[in-house]
Amino acid sequence: MSAAQSSSPRSASSLRPRKSPWPKRAAIAVAVLALAGIGWHFYSQRNAEQAASAYRTAKIERGDIRVTISATGALSAISTDDVVGQIAGQMIEVLADYNDRVTKGQVIARIDPSTYEAQINQGNAQVANARASLATAQATLRNAELDYQRKASLSKDQLIARSDVDLARAALDQARAQLNGAKAQIEQQIASTQTSRLNLQRTVIRAPVDGVVLTRSIEPGQTVAASLQAPVLFQIAEDLSKMEIVLAIDEADIGQVKSGQAVNFTVDSFPDRKFRGAVQQVRLSATNTSNVITYPVVVSVDNADGVLLPGMTANAEIEVSHRDDVLRVGNAALRYKPDDDAAAAAGAPAGGPGGQRGGLGNDLPRVAEQLKLSPEQRVAFDAALEQMKQRMAARSAAPGGGASGGPPGGGAPTIIMGGRGPGGGGGNNNRNRAAGAVSGAARQRMLERFNQQFGAFRSLLSDEQKKTWDSEVSALVSARRAPLYKLVGGKPEAVVVRVGASDGSWTEVSGNIKEGDEVVVGTGRGAK
Repeated sequence: MSAAQSSSPRSASSLRPRKSPWPKRAAIAVAVLALAGIGWHFYSQRNAEQAASAYRTAKIERGDIRVTISATGALSAISTDDVVGQIAGQMIEVLADYNDRVTKGQVIARIDPSTYEAQINQGNAQVANARASLATAQATLRNAELDYQRKASLSKDQLIARSDVDLARAALDQARAQLNGAKAQIEQQIASTQTSRLNLQRTVIRAPVDGVVLTRSIEPGQTVAASLQAPVLFQIAEDLSKMEIVLAIDEADIGQVKSGQAVNFTVDSFPDRKFRGAVQQVRLSATNTSNVITYPVVVSVDNADGVLLPGMTANAEIEVSHRDDVLRVGNAALRYKPDDDAAAAAGAPAGGPGGQRGGLGNDLPRVAEQLKLSPEQRVAFDAALEQMKQRMAARSAAPGGGASGGPPGGGAPTIIMGGRGPGGGGGNNNRNRAAGAVSGAARQRMLERFNQQFGAFRSLLSDEQKKTWDSEVSALVSARRAPLYKLVGGKPEAVVVRVGASDGSWTEVSGNIKEGDEVVVGTGRGAK
């Protein structure tokens, strides 16, 4: 009995089912895979960060670009009159001082008139003497006429010799000449006296215009010497509420300056205040200073509050271009040039839909917005734009479609324009000149094809709209192009963009880029 009882627990124990080890092993496997996935994620992310950190980048952003030309000049009154001394004499009275406001005709100085008063008295006496001589000549003429008449009558009766008649006639002619001489002497003395009277009037110096006395170069008691050159006694500015600045603009920049452009300037007296003006005139008289050619540009300035004074030095900036809300990139991105290996990996900046071509299709809607199109004009524009895009797509898909001159929506065929600007080198060798010639011909052909494709749309525009359209399209077609290197997946990717206005720090760009794209500005670790 006891043996049976002792064996029963072992039998029950042996009949219990054992637990399977597979769930535990599966959990371990899942944990291992999860850890491996997390490790791979961090590893790949680290590699991507390391690849990205090999380049210094900047972002394409949207903003304004203001292109200016800097120059300096001096403020001056628009009209300044010099009051000169026309006669010589001693200054006995000076009635105007610096900064005095004077009116036209106001007496501002007097010269001693005694000399000219004496000359007038002397002239009057000479006129009286000449009149007396005239009376004597008239009496002599009457006597000569009577004598000639008597002798001529006696000569008819042959009572006197013919020679006596001739002598009488000569005396008559002489008396007439003396009479004419006496009349001329009177006129001469009257004219001389009139000159003295004018000089007497000039002893009183009057203001020629309404204005402000800028300078005074005479004092009471000084002698005015006007024998060789008329001395300047006063300088009067007509109206200081309107002033001007004459700027010297370099010949390289003068082509961008036009009448009506806005000008901002500062003066040393008010360094924290900006004043405004406008280009009034671009003068054609060039100045050569040490082989540097400059042209004078006149800027009109409103000085209603009178804080600006003549002679102040103005540090001016002429706003030649202003682009609002455009895509822009720092100039460092346009200056970046990768080495040969990096350039090969990035891809050559050639044509194709993602390279040089396809940019005009993105810019034309912006131009259309400026025209404020009517519904009919909008339909015609959309149709022409869609047709252009279809032709571009067909040409790009065709074998060798990006090898020759592109369609009207593209750009110059694989030619990157050099020259002055943030992205160009501007060499002068024969190769660069040949490239420029080919590029100019390609642009001309492209502009002709473009005008044909949008001819129906253009015919619906008004004259003002046509002017704006032609100007914008010409600027787009002839725009300079330069390569940028976008950072895609940690690697640079080459893309050619159109380069527009530049203010020295930022440059307008358009093409296969968008706001927020990162572009390479340099290599090496550093902050983006």
